[in-house]
Amino acid sequence: MKKQPEFTVHMSEDLLRQLLCLCEAEHRTLNNQMLLLVRNSVQYFERSKGRFTKEQLAKVDLTPYLPEEE
Repeated sequence: MKKQPEFTVHMSEDLLRQLLCLCEAEHRTLNNQMLLLVRNSVQYFERSKGRFTKEQLAKVDLTPYLPEEE
C-alpha cells in the first residue's frame, strides 16, 4: 500500500489532552478525529467561499508532505 502524506501539528499539552478526551468520547482514533475536523473545515470553506477548482488543486505542491522514496 502506498504511504500517505504526513505532516506535524504543534499544540499545547492542554489542547492535546482535550483532543484526546474528545477522541475517546467519540470512539475515534486521533488520526480519524483530525481527518474529520479537516474535512469539516474544507466543507465549511467551500460552502461559504466556493469550491476549489481542479486547476487550483493541481497547482498545490505536495512534495514537502510526501514520504521519501526508499
